[in-house]
Amino acid sequence: MKIIFGFLATILIVSLAPYSYASDPSPLQDFCVAVSDSAAAVFVNGKFCKNPNMVVADDFFLSGLNKPGNTSNAVGSRVTPVNVNQLPGLNTLGISAVRIDYAPYGLNPPHTHPRATEILVVLEGTLYVGFVTSNPANPAMKNKLFTKYLNPGDVFVFPEGLIHFQFNVGKTNAIAFAGLSSQNPGVITIANAVFGSDPPINPAVLTKAFQVEKNLIKMKIIFGFLATILIVSLAPFSFASDPSPLQDFCVAVSDSAAAVFVNGKFCKNPNMVVADDFFLSGLNKPGNTSNAVGSRVTPVNVNQLPGLNTLGISAVRIDYAPYGLNPPHTHPRATEILVVLEGTLYVGFVTSNPANPAMKNKLFTKYLNPGDVFVFPEGLIHFQFNVGKTNAVAFAGLSSQNPGVITIANAVFGSDPPINPAVLTKAFQVEKNVIDYLQAQFWSNIG
Repeated sequence: MKIIFGFLATILIVSLAPYSYASDPSPLQDFCVAVSDSAAAVFVNGKFCKNPNMVVADDFFLSGLNKPGNTSNAVGSRVTPVNVNQLPGLNTLGISAVRIDYAPYGLNPPHTHPRATEILVVLEGTLYVGFVTSNPANPAMKNKLFTKYLNPGDVFVFPEGLIHFQFNVGKTNAIAFAGLSSQNPGVITIANAVFGSDPPINPAVLTKAFQVEKNLIKMKIIFGFLATILIVSLAPFSFASDPSPLQDFCVAVSDSAAAVFVNGKFCKNPNMVVADDFFLSGLNKPGNTSNAVGSRVTPVNVNQLPGLNTLGISAVRIDYAPYGLNPPHTHPRATEILVVLEGTLYVGFVTSNPANPAMKNKLFTKYLNPGDVFVFPEGLIHFQFNVGKTNAVAFAGLSSQNPGVITIANAVFGSDPPINPAVLTKAFQVEKNVIDYLQAQFWSNIG
């Protein structure tokens, strides 16, 4: 009910590219919380890093994403961003999120994100969405438009840098959440940039570019600003987990005939690509939580949504029964940004081994309510626990097309063949009968 009438969501996915180029840098530390004070700080990716000893759980936390944005503007939409400027802990972690509110017939106008792919989940309403490819190599061909009508629970992907839009075709408000594969994706709203720049672009340039009379260009410059929807940023080049594609997209396909192998998948012939390759339905349906831990993860990665291939982002929906647990696990290739839709979650992550052997790994924890956002840095062990007597729901975005997941208990005690008990007794400093008991348990897969 809250998913339909309620508010938020974010996004996720998984990937297999161990090294390559992309928008945001690959950090050499667990995190780099952005801070304005340069004293005793390190400058990384356009921000100063906070002293790691001073970092607290609130650096990875933001509240209020359950509140509707004000859509009383010319285009009837409002984007509420959660990037490094609102959530300092995102610095260097290669992911961000937004909530988008649409009035009836409201439009998120044509725009691009120069540094990020976007994966969008609809919570309420019906949206008409689309994106346009970049100039084809063959000058005789036109740019191709991919469009789709989306309903609650539907997912759609907008590849990095391509012009895209969303339009509420209904008589009621609409809400969507999106994850973006950069800590600060940037946004270029086409009409604003072309007709609303300061100083304005010379009308002679625009008359030639748009093949219209000069008086029409002047009118557009004066009145053609449209309302802004922005997330801004400065990190022009760097490293990250997933590769930066050299084409608009590479839709994964199982058939190797007339295909190109990129990032662990064969690419579909671009001329055969359709809007459905970037679309998935059903994320409004609860997952089955009748298992030992009382939770279920419903993934949207490249294996479920082929259009995500090479685009460096994915998403998940997580359902929790009362007192259900998403047990301690890691994503070897992705940072995760989580938004709570229903219920109250106790969440946390643990740092990696400190350089000083006298120090312990540090635990960062927080209680999250609907509309709260929390970040789990790439590769660190983390968990979520439903502390309430009712079901809970969360959505998350992950900074890889296929993040991978290593559930600690499953991997250590449930591998096939099992790890030699002599290894585990020494590692965990317990008797062999304890290890034998743990290895005899049935370790269920909740993903």
